[in-house]
Amino acid sequence: MNRAAGVRSLRRRAVLAAVVVAVAGALVACTAPAPVPQPTATRTPTPRPSPTTSIPAIPAIPWQPSGQTTVLETGLNAPWSVVPLASGSALISERDSGTVLERLPQGGMRTVGTVPGVVHSGEGGLLGLAVQKESAPRYLYAYETTSDDNRVVRMPLTGVPGSYAIGAPENLVTGIPKASNHDGGRLAFGPDGMLYITAGDASDPANAQNVASLGGKILRVTPDGGVPGDNPFPGSPVWSYGHRNPQGIGWDSHGTMWASEFGQNTWDELNIITPGANYGWPNVEGIGGEPKYTDPVYQWPTDQASPSGLAIVGDTIFMAGLGGQRLWTIWSTAGRAPVTVEPFFDGDFGRLRDAVAHGDTLWLLTNNTDGRGDPRSGDDKLIQVALTPAQSVKHPG
Repeated sequence: MNRAAGVRSLRRRAVLAAVVVAVAGALVACTAPAPVPQPTATRTPTPRPSPTTSIPAIPAIPWQPSGQTTVLETGLNAPWSVVPLASGSALISERDSGTVLERLPQGGMRTVGTVPGVVHSGEGGLLGLAVQKESAPRYLYAYETTSDDNRVVRMPLTGVPGSYAIGAPENLVTGIPKASNHDGGRLAFGPDGMLYITAGDASDPANAQNVASLGGKILRVTPDGGVPGDNPFPGSPVWSYGHRNPQGIGWDSHGTMWASEFGQNTWDELNIITPGANYGWPNVEGIGGEPKYTDPVYQWPTDQASPSGLAIVGDTIFMAGLGGQRLWTIWSTAGRAPVTVEPFFDGDFGRLRDAVAHGDTLWLLTNNTDGRGDPRSGDDKLIQVALTPAQSVKHPG
């Protein structure tokens, strides 16, 4: 059904135990920072080992989709983010209604609750979700658009599979600019235990170069919303800037942080994120070659990608494409550029919003009911993709 279907079948490697980071903290709100002209010298924290969970990881060898796909759930309404839990359940956000759904371990869906204050308009609504897998108490983190701003909240997550519930939200980061377009919205815990947040420029490109604005940034905060002392701009949650609309982030086994980003009319981007770096928007779109800006490691014409969620399985990057309606599989060179890319599922499922690793498989969320796609029978869907070791990957250069 796609160009991976003919790949020679190989025996999968034995799975390794997954690692997660245990983090907890008190409830503290974070507000917009004061202007800071230059970042201070800092190092990306070294990933720390953590307890294992029931969701396994797989070896850091090149992987690619096999020809085997399974539709796990249907009938989702503008889903945006999916978070597998160690219990076997998974949580899914629906953008327009603000609803959090539980996908049961045995299959089937139920409503967990609705996040208060969500105001859907255009691309805004209930966007990214994240969970501290080993925290006590346990929280569900959510990125939401309200009547005033985009913000990150956390809610107590209680119960067991089949009875999960969420409590009252507590504000962690407020004042992220909102608009009908370019709201960012991805949340992910890094290997350092910190919470990373992608924030779009809210259709105001000047936000991206203004370090005092939370728009057009990747933000980094503690699990309780505080500003880590080793952030590049003292007292500020800003981790990197000069972004237009980043929506996918992840880390490989080398500790490299990768991010996918919507371009405007010419180039979508895959970036390696380093603290304090300026990625150029709106002065540069794609590879500009200007020393004061950090260029992407790869770029696509916007009709081939429009990237959203990003997953890393082993060391292989999988990037979901909305407008491009395909899954881009990306092999790096030991956590660096150059990279080799190949598309899969070209148009097979329509728009792809999210991609997440789930043991030795990949989960995809389609996004054909978001007002920009053409819904198909059963849309939107949660799809499981089997992975197979890739054939010899030849890096460019």
